[in-house]
Amino acid sequence: MIKKATKDVDLENEEGEPAADEVGVAAVNRALMILDCFTSDESVLSLAVISKKTGLYKSTILRLVQSLEAYGYINRLISGSYVLGAAPIKLASIASKALHPAEKVMPVLRELAQTTSSSASFYVRTGEMRLCAYRVDSPRSIRDNVQAGQLLALDKGAGGHVLTAFDNLSGDQLVQMPQPFIRVTRGERDSETAAIACPVFGVNNRLEGALSLSGPLHHFNDEAVAAMIPHLIAAARVLTTSLFGDASLLKD
Repeated sequence: MIKKATKDVDLENEEGEPAADEVGVAAVNRALMILDCFTSDESVLSLAVISKKTGLYKSTILRLVQSLEAYGYINRLISGSYVLGAAPIKLASIASKALHPAEKVMPVLRELAQTTSSSASFYVRTGEMRLCAYRVDSPRSIRDNVQAGQLLALDKGAGGHVLTAFDNLSGDQLVQMPQPFIRVTRGERDSETAAIACPVFGVNNRLEGALSLSGPLHHFNDEAVAAMIPHLIAAARVLTTSLFGDASLLKD
């Protein structure tokens, strides 16, 4: 969340000390404010919009953006607008793998992909996007095209709906939600693909991520989805247990 500056401050005029309500280094705080401006709905921002969102002078933003560009956090388009660079994706991927070790996730994905003949993915939320932290492609020659490390919209696709629906819920709230915890989308993110997903929980029943099966639309008719759901839930239980969550929350 952006903490808008209480007043415009030009970095040339400050002594490097944070304001009374800031912690750490003022310039770093303001650089992070700029990065916080980008969302899935506003992924391309002009200088004027960034200035309005942060309350910073345009001259201040331009100097900060030079540093962010140099380290790959922001890219400047020919139009003069700005988009996020590749560096945030790299950090998100590293953070996800630290929280969810490959030795726990990958064996589950491999078995799930082999059992269902669909691509198996593990998604985590990163801001207003979702990151494909781990992925095992379908053994079929025709499959959907998503790569590990790829950022996707949070508001489209079964994995995104799971991450949105189950984020920040308490144990009591989870118990009261209709079961099973499955989300199905057809042609939503891509007109030729479909997906089903369910949550994976960790300590204190905190949402850890979304386990998803995906593939071509014609492989996900009602009968096929009904056959996949028990395998998906069983895999989510295994992952939930390995991440110290309560697998009993996940019911058929």
